[in-house]
Amino acid sequence: MKTRSQVVTVLAAQDIVDSGNPPNKPQTPVTPATTNPLQNNINKKLNGFLNLRTPLIGGSSAHPLKQQNISSAGNLSDSTTKDATNKSISLTDMYLDSTDSSENVGQIHFSLEYDFQNTTLILKVLQGKELPAKDLSGTSDPYVRVTLLPDKKHRLETKIKRRTLNPRWNETFYFEGFPIQKLQSRVLHLHVFDYDRFSRDDSIGEVFLPLCQVDFAGKQSFWKALKPPAKDKCGELLSSLCYHPSNSILTLTLIKARNLKAKDINGKSDPYVKVWLQFGDKKVEKRKTPIFTCTLNPVFNESFSFNVPWEKIRECSLDVMVMDFDNIGRNELIGRILLAGKNGSGASETKHWQDMISKPRQTVVQWHRLKPE
Repeated sequence: MKTRSQVVTVLAAQDIVDSGNPPNKPQTPVTPATTNPLQNNINKKLNGFLNLRTPLIGGSSAHPLKQQNISSAGNLSDSTTKDATNKSISLTDMYLDSTDSSENVGQIHFSLEYDFQNTTLILKVLQGKELPAKDLSGTSDPYVRVTLLPDKKHRLETKIKRRTLNPRWNETFYFEGFPIQKLQSRVLHLHVFDYDRFSRDDSIGEVFLPLCQVDFAGKQSFWKALKPPAKDKCGELLSSLCYHPSNSILTLTLIKARNLKAKDINGKSDPYVKVWLQFGDKKVEKRKTPIFTCTLNPVFNESFSFNVPWEKIRECSLDVMVMDFDNIGRNELIGRILLAGKNGSGASETKHWQDMISKPRQTVVQWHRLKPE
């Protein structure tokens, strides 16, 4: 399989022996006892090249690891256009969920090493532990899907292990033709699924590991807690509604958004909001905010006023869509809400509309979770 200049070769090595029992809690990776002087020199250059302020995973520094952005964003001269060269590169913002999950979906054991001579990343997917049961029999049929983000098109998979919650895959994957500088811009994504013959495979949990945080001077071994996959996390929107029956003016104020879903390869988005006033299924009037470049937490502070007679206020609705601007391709939907007195996009949206009607001339402010569709 070829992607540009990269070649990915997959080999299964079933004779890999994994010694010892897995720990009860995820452990820090094992630090190699000795390293090659040439690799040490390359690793030092890498630290200078990346300007990392934190030690690499598996390094000898005693300071705790903290996630940092790789570079800072430049200022854009035109707020309505997209310029990827001026945006910050933040792999952790794009792929990592910093929120703690109380749901335990098991652990995964794997190792990484880098062959400097052949520019090859070697991944060994070893085993899983305490996976949740997805089948009626009280077991699962787990396998692991492997990708090097941001490339999502080329996926590799382990073999399926039948009827087990503690699978041992012991498979090796070789990613050939990856210079170390290019590897630093990739994120290893391990996604554990439960195979289902008659329906869609169930997601069990996933792990994201930015490779810029791994010390490739030697082989690193990891136990990682799986996290439940992020389901429909599009972000939140703070808005206000106000209706004046005396002059039939409905005012929607879009205040700000937070934790929007990243749509660009740099881990950011260029959000703006598009609003449609609707009567039933008929779209009547459209408004848009300016575009805010390279942010997941835009502050809009935009108000839109619509003329809606009192006798029609319960029949109309506002379709609010947060979009990601793209000057090359088609603009993408980040998330949306439907504010309406009947059949809103959720209980929160319906209550917001009803509160506006019950409190005329008052501004009602509320947060809403954006929906993917």
